[in-house]
Formats: sequence, C-alpha cells, structure tokens
Amino acid sequence: MVRPPAQGTAPAVPHDLATAGSVSIDTATVPRQVPLGAGADAAPRTADTPAVSPAADTIPGDQPDPLDDPDPWKAADAASVENLLRCWVRETNTPRPDGNSLRIPLDASGTALLVPVRYWSATGWHRFGLPLLECAGPHSPAADAVTVAALLDRESGRGQGAELVARVADSAHRTADFLADRRRAPAPVGADLFLTAEQSLLLGHPLHPTPKSREGLSDSEHRRFSPELRGSFPLHWLAVDRSVLATDSAWTEQGRAVHAEQLTTRLAGDLTLPDHTVPLPLHPWQASELTHRPAVRALLDAGLLHDLGPHGDHWYPTSSVRTVHRTGAPAMLKLSLGVRITNSRRENLRKELHRGVEVHRLLRGGLAQQLRAAHPGFDIVRDPAWLAVDTPDGEPVAGLDVMLRHNPFRADNDAVCVAGLVTPRPWPGRPRMHSRLADIVAGLVARTGRPTGAVAAEWFLRYLDHVVRPVLWLDATAGVALEAHQQNTLVILDPDGWPVGGRYRDNQGYYFRESHREALDRRLPDIGRVSETFVPDDVTDERFAYYLGINNVLGLIGAFGSQRLADERVLIAAFRQFLARAATLGSPLPGQLLEATTLRCKANLLTRLHGLDELVGPVDTQSVYVTITNPLRR
Repeated sequence: MVRPPAQGTAPAVPHDLATAGSVSIDTATVPRQVPLGAGADAAPRTADTPAVSPAADTIPGDQPDPLDDPDPWKAADAASVENLLRCWVRETNTPRPDGNSLRIPLDASGTALLVPVRYWSATGWHRFGLPLLECAGPHSPAADAVTVAALLDRESGRGQGAELVARVADSAHRTADFLADRRRAPAPVGADLFLTAEQSLLLGHPLHPTPKSREGLSDSEHRRFSPELRGSFPLHWLAVDRSVLATDSAWTEQGRAVHAEQLTTRLAGDLTLPDHTVPLPLHPWQASELTHRPAVRALLDAGLLHDLGPHGDHWYPTSSVRTVHRTGAPAMLKLSLGVRITNSRRENLRKELHRGVEVHRLLRGGLAQQLRAAHPGFDIVRDPAWLAVDTPDGEPVAGLDVMLRHNPFRADNDAVCVAGLVTPRPWPGRPRMHSRLADIVAGLVARTGRPTGAVAAEWFLRYLDHVVRPVLWLDATAGVALEAHQQNTLVILDPDGWPVGGRYRDNQGYYFRESHREALDRRLPDIGRVSETFVPDDVTDERFAYYLGINNVLGLIGAFGSQRLADERVLIAAFRQFLARAATLGSPLPGQLLEATTLRCKANLLTRLHGLDELVGPVDTQSVYVTITNPLRR
C-alpha cells in the first residue's frame, strides 16, 4: 500500500543555476579496471577532508549501498535522494569535489548538504550516500527525499515546494512498493521476454526528480496499472457512431489495406456492438475519468457514444504505463491516460496520431528499404493506424484518441528497453540490487574467460554499431532525427546477450529537419502539414544531442561505470573513436559531440520546478535546457 505523501512548502528566493565550473577528465592515461563491488559510503566530511587521487572515481569505505537496505521504504527514499542530487549536480554544472564529500551550499536556508560520494561519474550517473545537513548535530538523521526536495526548491527560488515535495513523496512511495513486491518475487513471470523487460524499470530515470510519480492513481489502481507490479486488466470499450469517428490507417497485411476499425473489431473479440458503430478501446482509468468531461457526456447522452464496459483478455502495461501489450496480439495500443506521469498528462494529441501514420508512410515509400540495406538489424516500430472521436461539428474530443502500434515481437525475442536493461533491481539468487546489464556482462565473462572491462567495452562497441549508427544514418540520409532516449530505444540481444540489432519506438519523437523539407516532401508530398514535425535545425541539433548523445549513450556509459563494470574513460574514448568514424555518414551530431566544449542538456528538475508539461506547447519551449560541460571534449 502506498503511504500518503508528505507535504512541504518552500519560499521563493532568487537563483542562478548552471553557472558552476567544469568537471575535468584526464584521458591521457587509462587506469586499471575498477574492481567489481569496489567502493561504499564514506562519512560526511568538512572542507578539510583529504583529497583523493584525481584518477579515482570510487571512494573506498565499508558501508553498504543504501539501495540494498532491508527496508524497501528506506531503499526507495535513498534512490529518490540520489536522483535529486544527480539532477542538482548536473543542472548546476557542479564540479567534481576534491575529496570524498560533496558540499552543496543552501544559502537560502543558511546551511549546506554534505553528501558522501560513493562514485563520481564523468557522465553524470553519480552514486551518493545519505546526505547530512551541515548545521545538524552529530547524531541527527540523514536528510530524506522530501527534505532534500524542499531545500533544493527553496534554493532554486521557484516556489514550487509543496508540489515538488508531494510528487517526490509519491514517486518514492511507489518505488518502495515496487521494491517490496519484487523482493518477494524477483524471478520473471511468464515467458514473454519483451514484456519481462518492460516490467523491469523499477527505479526509473536516474536523472529525474520524480521518475515514478503517478498523480491520480489510487492504491488499487496502482497495483492494476503498474508494469513494475506486473499489473494487467481488460480494456474498457466504447462504441463510436460512425458520424463522429475520426481515423486513419496505413496498416497493411499481405499487401492489403486494413482499416483501424477492422483491427479494433478483431481485438474486441465477441463484443456485441450497436448498429453503425465502431469499437474503441480505452484504458480503464481513462474510461472512468472521461464520464466527468462535458464533451464526452454530451456524446453519451446523444447516443453517439455507447459505454460497453470492460471486456476481453487482460492486457499488460509496458514501461510507459499507458501503452499496453498482449503476447501474440497483432497490435500494441498506445492509449490516452490523463494521469500525470513524471512531467506530463499522457493523453494522445491528434498531431501525434498523424505523425505516427505519416512516418510509416514515409518509411514504406522506400526509406525503410534503404535503412534495411544499410543496417539490417535495425528498424522503427511503426504506429500506422489510429482512432479518435470528434464532436458533430468536427472538433476533436480530447482523451479518446488511441494509436495502434505494430507488435513485431514474439515471446522469445529478447528485445530490451535500454532503460530497463541498466536499472538495478532485486535479482533472483542475489542479496543486492543487480541490473540485467550486469548479469549479461557477468555471464559473458564466465563464458569467455575475458576480463570484465574488456567484455563491457566490446558490448558497448557492438551497441554503438547496431543501435546508434543506424540512428545517425537516418538523420544523415533523410533529415529525420529520433528522440532516441533510453526508454524509446530497444536493443535486440542474441542468446549470449550480445547486441545484434535495435528498434526505436515513439510516434511523438521525430524531428524533421527544416533543411530537408524539400527532400522529404519529394519522398512524401505534404509531409508535416498536419503533424507539425518540421523543426529548425538548431533546435533539432540540441534535442538530438541530448536524447541520443547524453541520455542514451553517455547514460549507458554511466551505467557501466557506476555499476563497476567498466572504466568510463575507456568507454568515452571508444565513443569518441566511433563518432570520428561515423562523421562520414553526414549527420552533424558526431562533429557536435566531438567539438563542442559544452552541450545543451534537458534539466528535469528545473522543468518540474517550472511546472511545464512536456507534451504541451512548441517543441523548443516544452522543457528547460541548461548548459553542461561536454565530457567527450578532450
């Protein structure tokens, strides 16, 4: 059961983030591989603490990892504190401390946080121990997540303390539920490898202040609708009068066109429909909430919508919560869900539905064939059909839109969401948190007899070739940049765990470069007219560098490093070499990542403190970006 969120307030004060210095990385020498399991908490120190060697990323000690605390509530709170601290360090460009304690000044509160450094990451995936307030007594408890959230909000001057604290508490408490449940039953349930991976993201984005907040779910809904708890449910069905149906489809089977209503009729099974209607699936939470919306109520009262209730087999939420999967079904369903998940209410927008079908038509027009010829192991998971509802006057009715996504995965396909691959979680037969990535590397080490660092480096290089290079190729060849962050990116693994391919999924996350408008229009006339997908090149460059460069690849390097699987400097050097070779493809991203002294980086904490919904408004103002030092620059 989720404990009620704590409350807090924080007055506003002036602030000036992103002004601190750089983190220097010595790449002239390559140190030996850090041993597995090295490092632990050190006690908070003063400014007089002796400095550690600049080459040492791990601070020695003998205290256990807070994430392994036997109390899942304490483990979840520690994870939440680490996320907040990682966000603050990144978004203020805080330099590496000289010693084994990081001091975060809190001038607005007249104190500071003294944070034990378990591991300092060149790419941002730091590991921290439990922080103490500098003004606290020697026997005072460590600062918990809601305290840290309130203090950081106060320091930022945004005055969002109560809202941020509530969401941090909600995220931490849900995470505690996930950890407690998975500790009781860590082994996978069922044989569907894709679904198992989708249910693995227990801790969420390591650089988000509220990665598991789901504002609006009750305790019982939390259990039914959370992939981390292996929840499932039957879909809720509406019958939509054809006079108010909005739809499009580029779905084909064996060369024949398939309408969206044919697909939903197939998925509805033996559901009885009123005459002249089409079945529309809804998320159960959304179905309950929509009855309170005047536009939907009016259509129900007019007999243009019919509430048919829950029906059919159970579907399983994937890592996004709102997209659902059923083993063997021809389609996954990206449902509208008005729950605020992390930063946004997850209701489909009409332009996003158009975008999914448009990209499928673009690929089908010859671009997919080119992609397969260049990179046969990589593809884009298509979103080729949708249904929605308009008013009798033709205005879209929000909250009823559903996207139908190809389901290309068999139960035995090891297609793993990268975010789920790298996140630590309770593991069968192990007393400590462990990631799938760490398990794969350990298995390869045992099979090959090679050192851990060598295996990790080869795995990383194969990932770059099979997953990252095709994304750069698509940008260079067609001017289409993908929002390829770790949760949108799937890596295809062979039976030994080596990367052999990749998939990208997300009908929202496409950037058509303005400089390629004419060429893309030749490929698909009128492309972008209703999908609003063309973006100025400078904005595309910024977002592409963040999502593929920082979030995806540097985040993967940080996972290898923080989990003691590889030396980050070795992988950074390998990434630089890869980018130098990939520059010949023609995408501007390799040169940007290699040459820029700073990079623009999405600031999830500041985005939250500004109260922004990332699905609303122009793409260049949906979230806050800050400037950070580029760890790839020599």
